[in-house]
Amino acid sequence: QVQLVESGGGSVQAGDSLRLSCAGSGQTLSRNALGWFRQGTGRNREFVASISQGGEISKFADSVKGRFTIGRDNAKNTMYLQMNDLKPEDTAMYYCAVRIARYYTTDPSRFDYWGRGTQVTVSS
Repeated sequence: QVQLVESGGGSVQAGDSLRLSCAGSGQTLSRNALGWFRQGTGRNREFVASISQGGEISKFADSVKGRFTIGRDNAKNTMYLQMNDLKPEDTAMYYCAVRIARYYTTDPSRFDYWGRGTQVTVSS
């Protein structure tokens, strides 16, 4: 079993930055692909970013490309989502997820463990 806890969300103004963290426990995350997803009110959960087990390959949704980066610190069993130039449309609950496999994917159904989420609210 893997437990994931997100942190770093908050309420910010458009153009601001936030850094989300996801701390894992129960198992090492170093062997697994990791991902971030988000879900706005009344919307389906959508892919944001994913990173491969080795960290050499990452994938971003078109809506966040160039503004968000994803990283991992295997020594701390943690991953991050750096969000810059935030926009009101980025407002959502953000979830981290672990896939018991090495390669990233954008499909949430292929992720095996999920955190409870951290809220990000961006006002204009």
